[in-house]
Amino acid sequence: MIRRGFLKSVAVAALMAGVPGVASAQEVTLTLHQFLPPVATVPAKILKPWGERVKAASDGRIKIDHFDAMSLGGKPPELIDQAIDGVADIIMTVVGYTPGRYPKTEVFELPFMMTNPVATSKAFQDLVETDLQDGEYSDVKVLGAWVHGPGVIHTDKPVNSVDDLAGVKMRGPTRVINDMLKELGAVPVGMPLPAIPEALSKGVVNGTVIPWEVTPAIRASELVSNHTEFSGDEAIYTATIIMVMNKAKYESLPDDLKAVIDAESGMKLAEFASQVMWDADAPAREIAVGNGNNIIELSAEEVGRFKDKAKPVTERWIADMESKGIDGQALIEQAKGLIEKHGG
Repeated sequence: MIRRGFLKSVAVAALMAGVPGVASAQEVTLTLHQFLPPVATVPAKILKPWGERVKAASDGRIKIDHFDAMSLGGKPPELIDQAIDGVADIIMTVVGYTPGRYPKTEVFELPFMMTNPVATSKAFQDLVETDLQDGEYSDVKVLGAWVHGPGVIHTDKPVNSVDDLAGVKMRGPTRVINDMLKELGAVPVGMPLPAIPEALSKGVVNGTVIPWEVTPAIRASELVSNHTEFSGDEAIYTATIIMVMNKAKYESLPDDLKAVIDAESGMKLAEFASQVMWDADAPAREIAVGNGNNIIELSAEEVGRFKDKAKPVTERWIADMESKGIDGQALIEQAKGLIEKHGG
């Protein structure tokens, strides 16, 4: 009798599998892997809320399992390949952790390109949807593309002018930003963000460039006491960030679950993520103020000196793009136009 009951259950399951609409009841668990600690702004206030929205919109049929701080193994530069190879279903990473691999994306990291992080993020997402998804990101499904708030210089000694960067060992996140630091007179040291605290505490670097938002997660305001900001709407740099999904995994989903993910991703995610990161700058800055740290705001004249010294970075980038068959100057104009289009 038990055997007959079992066989009946199997037969019913097989029958139901062929019934139209039953496939849409599929339940899916997706792994999301990223490099930041769970308390950081991006996982705590962007990725996990995004996962909850996806779960709610799918009536609980999509569940996101979050793996923070590289807990699935590997190093931050390997994240993009983990998504391509299916080690993780979804990853979030800084594009520049894989130098030169996504050359068109670098246009948003050029010195003083960004004026407003939300507008720049929407411009980046716009370019993804019209070019990059089918171009340099064709081996993944891009869920969201954005940038962080204005970059700030954090150092053990005051940087009151561009001259004060001479010989200073500075951590930078990407090849474009490291090239800029070198042009400004610093000694660039490339490393992913999680390596910053140890590098600062051991004197491997004298400072770093990061937005205010991320400083609490890496204790930057405890490890250094000088912070140099740029006046007005000027941003010396930003870094590009993407969240992507394994393409085969995405394609394997029923259409209704794809629609749920799509509805919570794209421009909606780009705008949400960039706004959350930008909003987190102010409270993080207050921590440094509360510590009695030295916060330097450069004058417009000094910002102009930084701009002048950084110009060769853009010129070299344009030449590098030309060697890859890309019209770098046209791409710069396109990026600026998209930023303006989205309110920047």
